[in-house]
Amino acid sequence: MQGDPKITTSTIALLFPGQGSQFVGMGKDLYDKYPNARKTFDEADDVLGYKLSQLCFEGPEDQLRLTEVTQPAILTVSIAALRALEMRMPKPCYVAGHSLGEYSAHVAAGTMTFAEALTTVRNRGKYMQEAVPVGTGTMGVILGLEFSEVVAICREAAQGEVCEPANINYAEQIVISGNTAAVERALNLADEGGAKRAKLLPVSAPFHCSLMKPAQDRLAVDLNKLKLQKPVYPVACNVDADFVTDALRARDTLLRQVTGSVRWEECMLLLLAQGVQTFIEVGPGKVLCGLLRQIDRSKTCLSVGDEPSLLKATETLTAAA
Repeated sequence: MQGDPKITTSTIALLFPGQGSQFVGMGKDLYDKYPNARKTFDEADDVLGYKLSQLCFEGPEDQLRLTEVTQPAILTVSIAALRALEMRMPKPCYVAGHSLGEYSAHVAAGTMTFAEALTTVRNRGKYMQEAVPVGTGTMGVILGLEFSEVVAICREAAQGEVCEPANINYAEQIVISGNTAAVERALNLADEGGAKRAKLLPVSAPFHCSLMKPAQDRLAVDLNKLKLQKPVYPVACNVDADFVTDALRARDTLLRQVTGSVRWEECMLLLLAQGVQTFIEVGPGKVLCGLLRQIDRSKTCLSVGDEPSLLKATETLTAAA
């Protein structure tokens, strides 16, 4: 932290992780040691009608990996960590979340309640899983090629099927999504085109591509039932890489996100352009801090997902204030 500018509300952004950050045991020490975190897990169990807390703490892992369980589980751990943290830090000025994490960001911003987000992401996971028969679609990651090169490869590989950029995490890490054969063709083309790495990802469905249109249509019904509020903090949204500051746009961007690309690098550049100096990843894992290091190593990224990381983050924030 030496040499960093003073941390104020205008220089902090909260980041919330998406699917893939889950692990058995997540959130357990927050539940044990912070009453607000415990209440968060208890509320999730009540709203969902099953012991989500037990699946987070004890597994089994194969059940925790089910998309309709994973999504509310990561949301719950993220909000439990947020509630343990928020009384111990200055208010942030911006929030953002990667894919599913955008729902956590909107809960943090007051756009929707935690209970509303829980039922919405449970259904979102179910709809996404049911949108495409198992094995029909997949995702892959390409390292070391420019975005324009990946777009061209996807176009060539499609051959009448779907093959599209899904996550632009940073300049040279791009996830693609679509029909299994088309994605495999694209990964082979990327290998031949000099990619550092091109491999299939262990996912259960082809998220963030046009194959998810049936899920998007079903989710529209759920989102239209919610009485969303104006966000307290601007939310850097995935699909436009722009700030969402009203309820109508929040609904629209969350809906389009199902089939749209996660423009994560652009979201981070947007926050950096606002003068954000300190990013705090709130929830399980440290994936987003890792991505930020690839975009701008000069900024501080703290992670808060358990008691030791919470104590370390609050100590760093206090020392820098």
